[in-house]
Amino acid sequence: MKTSHLRLARLAGLAALLLLASCAGKTAEDLRDPVPEALVQAAALPGYGHIRYWGDDGTSISPVSIALLGDQQTKNPKRSLLVVSGGGSNGAFGAGVLCGWTVSGSRPEFNIVTGISTGSLVAPFAFLGPAYDEQLKEAYTEISGNDIYRKKGVLAALGTDSVADNSPLRNLVARYVTDAMVMAIAREYARGRRLLIGTTNLDAERPVVWDIGAIAASGQPGRKQLIQDVLVASASIPGVFPPVRIKVMAEGKTYDELQVDGGTSNQAFLFPSNLALRAIDKSHQSQRERTLYIIRNGKVTPEYSQVKPRAVAIAGKAIASLIRTQGIGDLYRMYANAQRDGIAFNALWVPASFQATEPEPFDPAYMNQLFDLGYRIGKTASGWAHQPP
Repeated sequence: MKTSHLRLARLAGLAALLLLASCAGKTAEDLRDPVPEALVQAAALPGYGHIRYWGDDGTSISPVSIALLGDQQTKNPKRSLLVVSGGGSNGAFGAGVLCGWTVSGSRPEFNIVTGISTGSLVAPFAFLGPAYDEQLKEAYTEISGNDIYRKKGVLAALGTDSVADNSPLRNLVARYVTDAMVMAIAREYARGRRLLIGTTNLDAERPVVWDIGAIAASGQPGRKQLIQDVLVASASIPGVFPPVRIKVMAEGKTYDELQVDGGTSNQAFLFPSNLALRAIDKSHQSQRERTLYIIRNGKVTPEYSQVKPRAVAIAGKAIASLIRTQGIGDLYRMYANAQRDGIAFNALWVPASFQATEPEPFDPAYMNQLFDLGYRIGKTASGWAHQPP
């Protein structure tokens, strides 16, 4: 594998092996009060209202949000939807596409932007538009692995919740998710636009979609921290990075959820399959012309590499293969839903011709090459596939 997927997957494989090898004694990290299964549906964040829903169940979306899909900006029936996938350092490709797309003069204002894993870090910039292109470029061309994680020693990792420390990632997210950005997201939310970020509830084994604009507009004093936590959680590969603990309440008692990488559930998402936009339009007696753009931060073609007969290498290669095939499956799912709902389908992915190698995850030279490739593709405003690979 010639991208960061394999190296990150090897870390995940190492995490799994360390888990098997770890002692059974409890550590401080074991102490938590998880939401009981019977209360999972009722768990909520006090003071925030309806700021999230299950990513696999359209019935969990609030009636107000569903009504908005049919009514928003009624003077303009056209809708542009952007989906940004996971992919680790390959997020530099999506960042380049967006910046190049701006230069082409044809980049639309997206009514809905969704992001997952590395896509969750791209999505806020994409949502806020070309004015944030320089920050987006900086975030993917002027960083290295040292800005994302610190490896723990094998002994330090034994019995803990991860093989790496994500403090650098938290600091990076905090650098960009400022009070000014939160205010800007809230303003766009008030205009009827939506920024949606996906995580995975590890206890429930279910995808969670967070309405970042609703959080930003909530007025709650902890809204900026919560947005940062959601973005970090979305990019936190289980076992590699520690899960993010979110405090929730159910039946008057406080519990904690473990929220992890949205890529554990999906590599990319738009809406749950049981939410039919065409039916929503019909119920509101409206007609919308929707165009979906998907940026897949990775290749869709297999990549040959000789695997060493070692447990970590074998597990890493298998996980990398699973990530790629899962991403292709997500493209097919969204294509089928787009066909059902009359949505124009467009997708981009890293072309097979890109052969640069990455010596370490988040290698600056590699990410700059990917950014430049995405920039050239975005600048032409062409090359979009209208069906899955």
